[in-house]
Amino acid sequence: MLAQGDNTKDPSVLDVMKNIIKLRDKKPGNVYLGLVHRLDRPTSGVMVLAKTSKALSRLNKQFVDKTTSKTYWAVVSGEAADKPTRLSHYLLRKQAQNKSYAHKKEVPNSKFSELIYTKKLALNRYTLLEIELLTGRHHQIRAQLSAEGLCIKGDLKYGAKRPNKDGSIHLHARELTLTHPTLKESIGFTAPPPKNPVWDAALKRA
Repeated sequence: MLAQGDNTKDPSVLDVMKNIIKLRDKKPGNVYLGLVHRLDRPTSGVMVLAKTSKALSRLNKQFVDKTTSKTYWAVVSGEAADKPTRLSHYLLRKQAQNKSYAHKKEVPNSKFSELIYTKKLALNRYTLLEIELLTGRHHQIRAQLSAEGLCIKGDLKYGAKRPNKDGSIHLHARELTLTHPTLKESIGFTAPPPKNPVWDAALKRA
C-alpha cells in the first residue's frame, strides 16, 4: 500500500486511516492527518501519523534533528559480516527510475548516507539483518545493502533474483522510538512482520 496517494489513485495508508478515524469518531467534516514519514510501498512496519498540525510540526522536527531511533529488519542473500558493520555511501537518486545508486565517493548531487547492520541469525538460504538507520535517504537501506552484495529478498529493483509473490520485499520497519509531541515522554513502537514462512521463521528464532 502507498504511504500517501499518487497519480495511480491506489489506496494509501493516509487515506485509509483518515476514513477509519472519520467513522470511529463520527466526524462530520474532513479529517486532518499528517504524514510524518514514509515507508517504501513494498516494505512493512511501523508508521507514525499526526492527528494535529502542531503534532506534525513537532514530530517532523524530531526526524530532522535525528532524535528518533529507527530499527529495521531485512532478509538478505549474500555474505553478511559476522560483526556489526557500518556502511557509508553517497546516494544519488534517479527520479526517472525511482532508484538510488550508492557510491563510495561523493558525486554531484549525491547525499551522504550511513547505517549499521548486525547479523541477527542465519536462515535457510538467507540471513536476517538488524539495521540501525543513521540517515534517512530515498531507498537507502535497499541501495546500500545491494552495493555490498546483500540483496533484500524479493527486491528485483536492487538485485534480487526472484520477486515475492505478493510484490512485497523482505524489509520491515521493526521498531521506532520518539518523544510524544504533547506529553514529552519517550514512547516506542514495535511492529510484527507480515505473516509468511520466511518472516515466521525469523520471528520464531529472533
